[in-house]
Amino acid sequence: MVVCFGIQNPVLAQVDPHFSQYYIQPMAMNPALTGAIDGEYRVSAIWRTAYGNSLLTKGLSAEAVTNKNANFGLNLLNETSSDGAYNYTTGNISYAYTGVRFGKGYSQYLVMALQGGFINRRFDVGKLQFGSQWTPGVGYEPSNNSGESFIKPSISTFDAGAGLEYYDATPNKKTNFFGGLSAYHLTQPTDPFLSTGNKERMPIRYCVQAGVRIVGSDLWSIVPSAIFMKEGSAEEKMIGAYVQLYASASTDLIVGANWRMQDAAIPFVGFYYKGLTMGVSYDANVSSMNTAANPSNSIEVSISFVGSSKSKLSTKAFPCPRF
Repeated sequence: MVVCFGIQNPVLAQVDPHFSQYYIQPMAMNPALTGAIDGEYRVSAIWRTAYGNSLLTKGLSAEAVTNKNANFGLNLLNETSSDGAYNYTTGNISYAYTGVRFGKGYSQYLVMALQGGFINRRFDVGKLQFGSQWTPGVGYEPSNNSGESFIKPSISTFDAGAGLEYYDATPNKKTNFFGGLSAYHLTQPTDPFLSTGNKERMPIRYCVQAGVRIVGSDLWSIVPSAIFMKEGSAEEKMIGAYVQLYASASTDLIVGANWRMQDAAIPFVGFYYKGLTMGVSYDANVSSMNTAANPSNSIEVSISFVGSSKSKLSTKAFPCPRF
């Protein structure tokens, strides 16, 4: 298994919540990464606190590999404000076609994938505060009229995405490249919360990512990687690398760091043991947002398990393009 780079934090006009340990929910990065694992199935969970516990983000995912040139996955994500006033939930099913293979041993893949599901955005209007409800010298008065009219405080809409991924799974190579592109919110659902009729459409989120696994010896390998994401007027750029140290035939230590440009430095540490992987990352904010939120740093904790009917699981046999 491998650890790559990650992203998080909605910035500027960016809508989607996502994780610095993106590889724990790869279907939210590119549906073509569904089932790109050394095993027959994988289940994962991740938890994140952000901006002084003002936001809590949780994710669950499951993937299954078949012998019919198809992989399937389920991805769930939920983000809530600490006071419960805001809730964002997505659920998606992914289908990845893996039948396009070429090269020596047909071990180079060009995977095409589709994804479909729902987005639910919900406000608890009773927990929201507006400027018109604040009285000088008195403070917040919930009995004051907010002046806002919400016609639908809970909205569910259909959502769709697609992706394309290349990866070289040739065993016993010194370098294995991977890379892909994806697009989400192809249906561009609207945000019809207010009665003003001003229904803004959710922008399409584009993502391009690439990296290479370099085997230094039987004891270690390194994976540098990069990502570019654009959603509306927001852009996110990240570079990073991790080192995987082989402690034994069934145990690996994983150490790495990423740099989200103009935002955060993100160290990561984790370990792998017989299909089970646990990891912790820390977003140390270095942007101007650090003065607006106290504290503005974040922590993520993840766990995943890869299962197989094989008598022995190995992190070395299949150079998959992600964790």
